[in-house]
Amino acid sequence: MKILMVSIFAPHFFNWTEQLKDSGHEVYWLDVFDSNTHVEKIDFAEQITGWRYKQDFKGRYLLKSKAPKLNKLINLLNERNLTDVLEAKIKEIRPDVVHSFVIYLSGVPVLPVIEKFPELKWILSTWGSDLFYYRKHQEYLEGIKKVLPKIDYLFTDCKRDHQIALENGFNGKFLGAFPGGGGFDLEKLEEYFLPFDERNVILIKGYQGKHGKCLEVLKAISGLHAEIKNYELVIFGAPTEVFDYIESSKLKTWNNLQCLEKLPPEKVLQLMGRSFMYIGNSSSDGMPNTLLEAMVMGAFPVQSNPGGATSELIENRKNGLLIEDPFDIQAIQGDLKEAISGALDVKTGIAYNFENIRPLLDRNKVRKQVLEKYKLIESELN
Repeated sequence: MKILMVSIFAPHFFNWTEQLKDSGHEVYWLDVFDSNTHVEKIDFAEQITGWRYKQDFKGRYLLKSKAPKLNKLINLLNERNLTDVLEAKIKEIRPDVVHSFVIYLSGVPVLPVIEKFPELKWILSTWGSDLFYYRKHQEYLEGIKKVLPKIDYLFTDCKRDHQIALENGFNGKFLGAFPGGGGFDLEKLEEYFLPFDERNVILIKGYQGKHGKCLEVLKAISGLHAEIKNYELVIFGAPTEVFDYIESSKLKTWNNLQCLEKLPPEKVLQLMGRSFMYIGNSSSDGMPNTLLEAMVMGAFPVQSNPGGATSELIENRKNGLLIEDPFDIQAIQGDLKEAISGALDVKTGIAYNFENIRPLLDRNKVRKQVLEKYKLIESELN
C-alpha cells in the first residue's frame, strides 16, 4: 500500500512512522511547514522537503530580520503553496491513502486537495489537544466540522477524542486509541530503571503557558518543604516564566531543587527511571506522553485529567493521582502531601502499573496492533 503521510516535523510523528519500517508499505512524507531537514529515523520513507522556496537565496534569514516587509513581499513571489505541492505529489505518487497528523495543521489546510480525489482514502491521527481544546474555538471548530465527515479512518491517543470526533461529524472507521508516538522499547529502557527503594527524585514537568500549568504545582509544592526536604526536586522543560517564579519565591532558597530547560527524550526517560513520583499538570491534553513514560519507568504518576483522558489509565488513589482541577493549588498540595508522607500506598500503585499498564505500552506489541490496522485498510481498498 502506498501511504502519503502529511505532517509537521515532530518527534511523535517520527516515532509513529518508524513502526512502518520493513512493513512492506511504500511510505512518503510531506513536511507541511518544510523544515528542509532529512530525518534519519524514518530514512526508509521518501521525504518531501525543501519544497517551499523556488529560490532559497543567500541572506534570506538576514532579510527577514532586517526588512520584514520586503521579505514578506518577496515570499509572495518566491513561496510555493502547500496545497499545490500536495496535489502535484498525489498525481505523481498515486497513493492509496493520505494520512494526516493533527487536524488543524495537516487536515484542515489540505481538505481542498483531498476533495479533488474522491476515490482517495483519508486517515487522520489526532493527539494532545488536537480535538479537545480546538473544538472549543469557533474558528477551529468550523474546520474540524468540515474535515471529520471526510475522514475514512481515525487513530486517536485516547478514547475521549473518538467521542469528540463522533460529536463533530466523524462517521468513518475508528482504528483505536494508541500512544501518539507508538510504544516503548522496554528492554532498552531497563538500564535506566532503579529499584523503588533507591529512588529519590520528585520529577515535575515544567511546561507553562496556554495549556501547561506548572506554576500551580510549584505553588502547591512550596508549602511542603518539610515533607520534601529529603527528596531531590527536579523540574524539566521549564520556560522563562518558571525560572522567574522560582527566583521570586522561597523555592529559590531550597538546596534540593533543580530547574532544567528542555531535555532530549532520552534524558527525560533517565530521570523517570530515578523518580519516585512524576507530576504533570495541564488544562488541556490528550493522553500525555510523559505520563506514559512515568508509568513505564516506574514513577508514581500525578497527572491532570482534562476531559477524562488520563482516567482511562489511572484509577485515582490506586495507581496514581488525578488532578481534576489544574488550578486548585490547595487540592494539589493535599494530594501530594498524602502521597509523599506515606499515607497513600505509592509502592503498590507502581507495582500495579508495572504489571498491568507497562506491558500494554511495549513497542513491539503496539507496532503489531498498528500494522494490523494498516493491513485492515489495505484489505478494504481491494
